[in-house]
Amino acid sequence: MASFYSNENFPIKVVQQLRELGHDVLTSHDAGKANQRIPDSEVLAYATELGRILLTLNRWDFIDLHSKSNQHAGIVVCSQDANVSQQAENIHKAVASAGNMDGVLLRVNRG
Repeated sequence: MASFYSNENFPIKVVQQLRELGHDVLTSHDAGKANQRIPDSEVLAYATELGRILLTLNRWDFIDLHSKSNQHAGIVVCSQDANVSQQAENIHKAVASAGNMDGVLLRVNRG
């Protein structure tokens, strides 16, 4: 299973569902990095340092960061989805299909 770092805007209910699917998810709150206005580039650098795939709803900023450098452990950008179980399942399937996530950006949209 994958090791993720969830950005502070990422829904905790999706995090919980991913954990139930067997993934290791560290949240920014768990890491003591919530509510600090940490720049996105530093969030990505921290996830990379930990070897974790970044989970975020902040799509455009992280797509931009990826376009400037693919030196990261992976990024999963998601749209907001009220169906948390389906969103977690979609993330689970997308990451499993991708295999090695080093330098990869995945888009997981609702529905």
